[in-house]
Amino acid sequence: MPADEAAALIAPGMTVGMSGFTGAGYPKAVPQALAQRILAAHGRGEAFGLRILTGASTAPELDGALAKVGGIDFRLPYQSDPELRARINAGLIEYMDIHLGQVAQYAWFGFLGRIDVAVIEVAGILPDGRLVPSTSVGNNKTWLDLADKVVLEVNRRQPPGLDGMHDIYYGTALPPERKPIPLLHPGDRIGEPYLKVDPAKVVAVVETDGPDRLGRFAPPDETSRRIAGHLVEFFRHEIRAGRLHEHLLPLQSGVGNIANAVLAGLREGGFGGLTAFTEVIQDGMLDLIGEGIIQTASATALSLSPEGVERFVRDIDTYRKRIVLRPQEISNHAELVRRLGCIAMNGMVEADLYGNVNSTHVAGTSIINGIGGSGDFARNGFLSCFVTPSTAKGGAISTIVPMVSHVDHTEHDVAVLVTEQGLADLRGLSPKQRARQVIAHCAHPDYRPLLQDYFDRALRDSRGKHTPHLLNEALSWHQRYLDTGSMKP
Repeated sequence: MPADEAAALIAPGMTVGMSGFTGAGYPKAVPQALAQRILAAHGRGEAFGLRILTGASTAPELDGALAKVGGIDFRLPYQSDPELRARINAGLIEYMDIHLGQVAQYAWFGFLGRIDVAVIEVAGILPDGRLVPSTSVGNNKTWLDLADKVVLEVNRRQPPGLDGMHDIYYGTALPPERKPIPLLHPGDRIGEPYLKVDPAKVVAVVETDGPDRLGRFAPPDETSRRIAGHLVEFFRHEIRAGRLHEHLLPLQSGVGNIANAVLAGLREGGFGGLTAFTEVIQDGMLDLIGEGIIQTASATALSLSPEGVERFVRDIDTYRKRIVLRPQEISNHAELVRRLGCIAMNGMVEADLYGNVNSTHVAGTSIINGIGGSGDFARNGFLSCFVTPSTAKGGAISTIVPMVSHVDHTEHDVAVLVTEQGLADLRGLSPKQRARQVIAHCAHPDYRPLLQDYFDRALRDSRGKHTPHLLNEALSWHQRYLDTGSMKP
């Protein structure tokens, strides 16, 4: 049926599970038709808001379209759309930031309530009713299983060669019936290539023909290259010390220009025989897979530039042998991350002297995107590395501060901090020892004396000497930025 007829099956107040993960594999037509329906209802003075659950961020055709017309009352678990973000930070939309690895189990536990409708993009429907997944898997298996009704968008623009790239595991269960997940290597296939759905629940099939809306990544700049260089040299050090093998361990890499620079640094550093157990495959990782530097990569989504998509489609037969796309309850599963010993590399907004990391908020109150899966990997991986330039906003902000304004990753889950200034290895150190490493190796020279002064006075005047702080000053840098536009005095 047409998209507008499918959208008419979604009523105000419903909870809707949508496909989509980092701008890939999201429904293209039904959300836009739904936005028009909501706009018309509001024009008649009728309330029309929805609870929207996804895999992660989507695109303007979904998050942006629904947010712009005031159609979202509640959203989880991760977002990146500016329209949606603005309304969340204005207090108009309730947003639940949650570890991506927890979403499916929360739904199965009943913590998220009833799921009325699932709207899922697929690349095809087989004669027996099985579904060929699209460019992301995310939480699609869970939405298809739990939703009362299902709307399928079949996108003919997605390459047919996706057929066979996915591994959908149907062996999970609820406590106390859980059993070990039989995955021992990132490339292991433990499920089946297709999603399943009860045909009786499918109330609409909508045909579409549209690309994923994915942006381009800027080429690595000098700051990104220096961050990558510090991290690559650290890996070499760990190999010499006998703590890492020459092929490292399965890599997890966040999305962004620094992440791409780190991956490029691994190529330039002569590494090979690598594997990845991550959430998203972006251009930098696709390059390494194509060149054989990464032999196997497991993820839940592709997040490629237009040029990356073209390369992926052209060589899809090769990539299908090396890439496995899974549900995010498997790609981000804490036990698997720990068992495989992943090396986690993620970005951050700021870190404090003692190694606490804020990866989600500006000045403690305004959400940026969300924690995503970084916590799944940081808490459970073999190594948890967080990277960022040492300053932002032209030097007006120091990303190394006395105390972070919001904590996503506590000092207990952070092993390594890296800026273009250097790398602080925090393993095996007390809080005061960590502070000295962070100031010496990660802080920008403009802010290093200020941080040292704060730390020295905290050592002298703090009531407790284990984690010294001056409570009346700990967040003063953030307040000064809000008041004057700079953290500098």
